[in-house]
Amino acid sequence: MWGIVRQKVGAGASSIPALQRLRPAASAPRYYSSAAKEMTVRDALNSALDEEMSADPKVFLMGEEVGEYQGAYKITKGLLEKYGPERVLDTPITEAGFTGIGVGAAYHGLKPVVEFMTFNFSMQAIDHIINSAAKTNYMSAGQISVPIVFRGPNGAAAGVGAQHSQCYAAWYGSCPGLKVLAPYSSEDARGLLKAAIRDPDPVVFLENELLYGESFPVSAEVLDSSFTAPIGKAKIEREGKDVTITAFSKMVGYALKAAEVLSKEGISAEVINLRSIRPLDRATINASVRKTNRLVTVEEGFPQHGVGAEICTSVVEESFGYLDAPVERIAGADIPMPYAANLERMAVPQVEDIVRAAKRACYRAVPLAATG
Repeated sequence: MWGIVRQKVGAGASSIPALQRLRPAASAPRYYSSAAKEMTVRDALNSALDEEMSADPKVFLMGEEVGEYQGAYKITKGLLEKYGPERVLDTPITEAGFTGIGVGAAYHGLKPVVEFMTFNFSMQAIDHIINSAAKTNYMSAGQISVPIVFRGPNGAAAGVGAQHSQCYAAWYGSCPGLKVLAPYSSEDARGLLKAAIRDPDPVVFLENELLYGESFPVSAEVLDSSFTAPIGKAKIEREGKDVTITAFSKMVGYALKAAEVLSKEGISAEVINLRSIRPLDRATINASVRKTNRLVTVEEGFPQHGVGAEICTSVVEESFGYLDAPVERIAGADIPMPYAANLERMAVPQVEDIVRAAKRACYRAVPLAATG
C-alpha cells in the first residue's frame, strides 16, 4: 500500500515547488493587535479554502452542492469556476459513499476537504470517519497519514428540528486519532481551517450556521496567506480575575456578552475561547482557574459526557486545591431539540444562564429562599 502512495504522490508532486511541498503543517501562533477591516465568517472560510487550493494542487473539495450551487451556505462560492470540476466535486446524497472516497484519496496522498451539509448527516458516514480515517495512522504504525478535513455546520441553528440541531463536539472529541476544531470568529475560521488543511491527520471542523453571516475584525496579519491559528491552543478573548468562563463556537459570543453584564456588577470574568476540542488546551484552562479560583463551562451540546464534563475533570485533577466554589456547567437541555421557537430557546444556553452561573460561583446570587 505504501509503495502505491509514494508512486501516486511522487507523480503529481514533481511540478510542485520544493519549498511549497516542505511547507510546515502550521506556523507559529500569531495574534493580531489592531483590526484593519471587517470580514464575515463565511468569507473567512471561503478565502481559506481558496488560498489553500491555490497553494497546493493536492487539495480538493467534495460534498453535496459544493460546486454548481456554490455550497448550501455559499462557503465554496466561486471555487468551481476557478478550479474546475476535477477539484470541486458535487456528490450524490450519499455521505457514506463520498466520505469513503475522500478517505481513500487521503490514503493516496491527496488532501480532501469533505463538506457535510450539516454534521448531523455525518452519522451516515461515521464508520469512515472513525474506523477508516481516525485509526489508520495508528494501525499502520505511522506508515499511512490521512490528511483529510471534514467540515460543515454543527449544533443548533434555528427551527430545524432535533435531527438537524445536535452538537457533535463531544462525540468526535472522544475519539483518538482525530483533531476536532470549533471556530468562533473570522480569525478562528480562517486560521484554523488553513491549519486543518495543512495538517497530516484527519480533522473534524465544526462550524456554526448562525455565525456564517457574523462580521469580525481581522488584521493584515490574519489576511496574510501564511497565517494559521495553532491547533490545540485556546485563546483568552477577555482577561479577568474573578471567574473563568470557557466556551467554544457560538457560545463564545454569549460568554463575552455575559462577561460584559457581569462587569457592570463588579465581577471580572475571564473568557476562554477553546477553539480546539481535541487536543484540549488544558494548560490554559488550568492556569486561568488557578488565577480566578472559579470556573463556568458553557456548551450547546448535551450535558452528560460533554466537553464541559471533561474540562471539569481536568480542573479537579490538576487544580482542585485552587477552587473556591463548585464548578458550574452550562449546557443544552438533556432532550432532543424542540421545533417550537419558544421551547428551542429554553433548550439552548442563553446569556442570562451564564450570568447566573457566574454569580453563583462568586457567591453573588440571591439565595433561593429569599425569592420565595
